[in-house]
Amino acid sequence: MISRLIIAAAITLLFTPAALVCAQEHPEHPKKTTEHPKQGAEKQVSNADISAGIKKNIDAQSKKSTDSKFHVNYQGQDLALDLIRVHDDRLSDLGGGKYFACVDMTATDGKTYDIDFFLTGSPGKMKVTDTSVHKVDGKPLYDWKEENGTWHKVPAS
Repeated sequence: MISRLIIAAAITLLFTPAALVCAQEHPEHPKKTTEHPKQGAEKQVSNADISAGIKKNIDAQSKKSTDSKFHVNYQGQDLALDLIRVHDDRLSDLGGGKYFACVDMTATDGKTYDIDFFLTGSPGKMKVTDTSVHKVDGKPLYDWKEENGTWHKVPAS
């Protein structure tokens, strides 16, 4: 009887560390994903790369326009915008080589617009793939909701 108890205790102690490792909770919010580096893999994209890619895009688009402004279509009207700041605290790696950041811009109508920028690319070669007006004078037009580790746009609450 005692030998069975000792064997049961030994087996329990043997498997306890493995159970603790497997039982860790998942993070509350999605975190930056990191994959095992592949041989010859490119460098990781940094927050500085994302920010620089956005600023480079805004600068290039502004130089192309006759009024030297960055233009975004919002509700059928063309907004002529100037950069206030890139929210370096809100730069995100969405996984799969996609990145996100929000940017404050001011328009000729005096309103402040929060523009969401989506990018792809590698360090030094970031490309803006989409933009959308997220807020007008601080009032959100939509919100973000996480479902199964992926963020989706939802109507503003």
